[in-house]
Amino acid sequence: MGSGVLLAALSFLAVIGPLIFLHELGHYAAGRAFGVHAETFSIGFGREVFGWSDRRGTRWKVGWMPMGGYVKFAGDMNPASQPTDEWLSLPPEERARTFQAKPVWQRFIIVAAGPIANFLVAIAIVAGLLLSYGELRTPPVIEALTEVSVARQAGLQPGDRFTRIAGRSVDTFGDVVEMVRLRPGEALSVDYERAGQARHTIVTPATIEEVDRFGNRYRMGAIGVMSAPQVVVPVSVVNVLPRATAQTFSMLRSMVDTIVQIITGRRSVQELGGPLKIAQISGQQASLGLVNVIMLMAMISINLGFINLLPIPMLDGGHLIFYVFEAIRRRPLPAIAQEWAFRSGLLVLLGFMLFVTFNDLGSFGLWQRLAGLIG
Repeated sequence: MGSGVLLAALSFLAVIGPLIFLHELGHYAAGRAFGVHAETFSIGFGREVFGWSDRRGTRWKVGWMPMGGYVKFAGDMNPASQPTDEWLSLPPEERARTFQAKPVWQRFIIVAAGPIANFLVAIAIVAGLLLSYGELRTPPVIEALTEVSVARQAGLQPGDRFTRIAGRSVDTFGDVVEMVRLRPGEALSVDYERAGQARHTIVTPATIEEVDRFGNRYRMGAIGVMSAPQVVVPVSVVNVLPRATAQTFSMLRSMVDTIVQIITGRRSVQELGGPLKIAQISGQQASLGLVNVIMLMAMISINLGFINLLPIPMLDGGHLIFYVFEAIRRRPLPAIAQEWAFRSGLLVLLGFMLFVTFNDLGSFGLWQRLAGLIG
C-alpha cells in the first residue's frame, strides 16, 4: 500500500511537473518575444523551496505545493490585469516592458501561448511514438459480427465498410471504436458501403461496463462488430507531423465529447476526476512501462490545454474572452466588472476542485468505508 501511494505520488509529479513547466514556458517565451519583462517564473504555489534569479532579473522558483504554476509579468498587477498607480508612475522606458503596455493582440498571444504549448507538446510526444513504433491501422471494415450484435439488428453485415458515424468521417476501425465507445445508448447515424454502394442505417450502441486490471470501471458503448487484425504501418518523417496532429486532435475531440455528454446528462458526473485520480492513474501507468507514462503525458497535456482555454475567469480562456471584448469595444471592460468576474471564476474553480476531489475519494471507496464504520 505504502509503495503504491509513493509510486503514484512520484509518477504524478514526474508527469504533471514538466507539463506545467512547458505550459508556463509558452507564456514566458511569447512574452519575451514581445519584450515583456517576466518578474517571476514559478512551478507550484506557496513558499519557495528553491530558486534562482537570471541575468534578466527573472526569479525562477519551485513552490512547495506542486499543483500549478505561473509567470508574473511586469505590469500584470492584479487578477484582472488592470494597471495600478504604481504602474502609471513608472518611467516610460520601463513601462514599455510591462504586460499592460502591450497592444491587446500581443497580450492575447501571450496568454494563448500556454495552452498552445500544451497541444504542441502532445503533438511532439505522439510524433515521437509514431516514429519509434509506427502506427496501428485497421481499415473500417466489418470482419465479423458477435453473436449478440446491435449492428446485426441494424442490418450491417461482414464486409461492410464504415464511411461516417454521427456525421463524422472515419478512416480506420479505431475511429469507429472511438465514436461508438463514448456514446452508449445514443442513436448514431451510420453511413457505410456494401459492394461499392452507399447505404445508411441507425445503430444504438449497447452499454457495457469494463473493468481494467486496476479495478477502475468505465461505461462504454459497443455495437458488436469485429475488425481484421491490426497492422503496424511505419510513419515517415514527412508524414509524422500530420499524423501526430490528427491523432492529437482526435484525442481532444474525445475529451470534448465526454465533457458535453457529462453536461447533457448522458454520462455520469462521477466520471470526472481530479488530481488524486490523476495521481492514481499515473502510478498505474508507470507500473506498465515508460511508453504508457509517455502516452499519459500526451493526454494530460491535451487536457491542460483544453481546460485552460475554457472561458472561465482565472483561466487563460477567461483572459482571452476579456481581450476579445476589449478589441471589439476598443477599451477594456470596467475594472470592477473584471474583478467580480474573476472572483466568481475563483469560486467556480474552487467548487469544481472540491467536487472532483470528493469524486476521487469516492472512487477510492472512502465514503463506503466510512458508511460501514458508522453503520
